[in-house]
Amino acid sequence: MKQSDLFYKTFKKPPRDEQSTNSKFLIRGGFVDKLAAGVYTFLPLGLRVLKKIENIIREEMNAIDGQEILMPALNPGENWKKTGRWSSFEVLFKLKGRDKKDYALAPTHEEVITPLAKKFVFSYKDLPVYLYQIQNKFRNEPRAKSGLLRGREFLMKDLYSFHTSERDLDRYYEKVKKAYFNIFKRCGIGKETYLTLASGGSFSKYSHEFQTVDPEGEDNICVCQKCGLAINKGIKNENPKCPECGNNKFKDVRAIEVGNIFKLKTKYSHAFDLKFRNEKGREKEIIMGCYGVGLSRVMGAVVEVFNDKAGIIWPKNLAPFDAHILYLKSDKSSLDKKIKKACWQVYEKLGKSGLDILFDDRENVSSGEKFAESDLIGIPWRLVISERTLERGSVELKARNKENTQLVKIKDFEKIINLIK
Repeated sequence: MKQSDLFYKTFKKPPRDEQSTNSKFLIRGGFVDKLAAGVYTFLPLGLRVLKKIENIIREEMNAIDGQEILMPALNPGENWKKTGRWSSFEVLFKLKGRDKKDYALAPTHEEVITPLAKKFVFSYKDLPVYLYQIQNKFRNEPRAKSGLLRGREFLMKDLYSFHTSERDLDRYYEKVKKAYFNIFKRCGIGKETYLTLASGGSFSKYSHEFQTVDPEGEDNICVCQKCGLAINKGIKNENPKCPECGNNKFKDVRAIEVGNIFKLKTKYSHAFDLKFRNEKGREKEIIMGCYGVGLSRVMGAVVEVFNDKAGIIWPKNLAPFDAHILYLKSDKSSLDKKIKKACWQVYEKLGKSGLDILFDDRENVSSGEKFAESDLIGIPWRLVISERTLERGSVELKARNKENTQLVKIKDFEKIINLIK
């Protein structure tokens, strides 16, 4: 894509009211626009990243037999009253329709998925079933101050599983754990993300969070120094020793919650009378599990972890483009034509190889501004073609996360392609 056509604008300084690293860089780099506290528009650059996260998650959910659906964000209030959460869910957005009925903007979808399953699941032969969606959620957060990490509207994947027994739930629960680690690994934050024990509330002894270590994170977790299991600090007093390996040495760190999984058991199936008939024809309540990942939250966490003073450093799998070509204008007309020709040659050749390229073709922008913007946007590879490089018949390559540069002959396309891929 030509940068002159890209709908974006960069800023030298972040808005004064932004505190978090992710919001500062994402707004400055032209990835998102802040409409209100906790409410963002994803611009073309930001949407490209978000779609890559979405595709990774979808692939991993499909791999564990998830079937994708899309449920309404607008929910009848009566469903939430049936579970008691109309009054107990503190961040629920509530509204009144012209029909005088109560409605909620869904922060989660147990109140929709459970009565939906009741219309389709009747027998043990219909189970297990695993349904997921990628949908906007709404939470009336009192303090939406952490950019994409704490939004009032945000994109989330929620998976719900339905089982005949707790044993079958346990089996699938472990399967989802592995899928989640695959997601975070593919998003580039696998090494920084820990499985973390948290309170199971009324569902079970524990639920599990996936926490990405970052000094600016909102949560405190204690990481076992032997096996790597973490415990949310709010339940640490119950676990002086690691429940996994018995070790008593922990490291306290700050972290960002990027996902969580719960064994719901029969809480919602009981509320909606969701039952199945077993092999003997007897009715039993269906056992449920739920599994969430915040897509926009993952995006914010990645920026929090991968940045330097110049800007974002996108992991390869999430970057909006594979490489960024910078055309540096020459004052010599005849030489400038050759530079442009070389830029187009490289751009078209790389595109034909299957790479996604952003080409900074702008003529009225200084070299310094182009370099600064390139670092801020954070695409993994920068390719510079200028008067200096053209004298050697070369392009200058630099990885965003490295300091050194290298010159590669323009005619040596295979080497350029292999470096970028």
